[in-house]
Amino acid sequence: MSVASSLLSTTAEEARGVQMVEMFGPTFQGEGPRAGQQALFIRLAQCNLACGWCDSRFTWDWTRYDPRKETRRLPAADIAEWVLARPTPLVVITGGEPLLQQQTLVPLVGALAQAGRRVEVETNGTITPSLELVDAVTTFNVSPKLAHAGGRQSRRLDSAALHTLAGSGKAAFKFVVTGPGDLDEVAAIVDRFALAPVWVMPEATDSAGLVAAQRELADVVLARGWNLSTRLHVLLREDTRGR
Repeated sequence: MSVASSLLSTTAEEARGVQMVEMFGPTFQGEGPRAGQQALFIRLAQCNLACGWCDSRFTWDWTRYDPRKETRRLPAADIAEWVLARPTPLVVITGGEPLLQQQTLVPLVGALAQAGRRVEVETNGTITPSLELVDAVTTFNVSPKLAHAGGRQSRRLDSAALHTLAGSGKAAFKFVVTGPGDLDEVAAIVDRFALAPVWVMPEATDSAGLVAAQRELADVVLARGWNLSTRLHVLLREDTRGR
């Protein structure tokens, strides 16, 4: 029996499938510790935040986008079949906020891990992952949101979720900043929740702005003992979707 065919739906939620927006790759992971690595991307719909600078509003902002055109539901077996037809070892599950659908993700991630794939889940760190998901995932790329994203702090930062992710030993924490003035806020969150390792990434959607922001941040991020993340996909392809 193939890995894909072994993903038989056992609950009503799983039978509905995963609400997703797109699958693409192979391409390169553009952000965080694995930037530059070949990867397949599975982008899910829905988010529990509404960041003002979000570059993937098509996954959740139904005042601007039509969910009937942007989203579809696919069984986990179909997604696994698509992934396993390609030799790329790293699979990135992103969004939106993937942990909103973690019940349907657990069997998918488990099957991909069983087939030898490394699975990275990108999350905003506001939803506590289940033990089953933590066991199956290779890494979490966690992006806690700062005040400039908008919304109440109690909504942006969840103590239980961040402590679970930090304690898993599988998470890196990536902060999107608008400039050096945001770094004190990053430090406060890092200290409060004992987060490590820390990556800082500029909020930029064009290559010229990204390069300028990285140059401005480089020395001050280094002085704090943190890592600096680029957005490789922006450097290569600007703000092109699905690449």
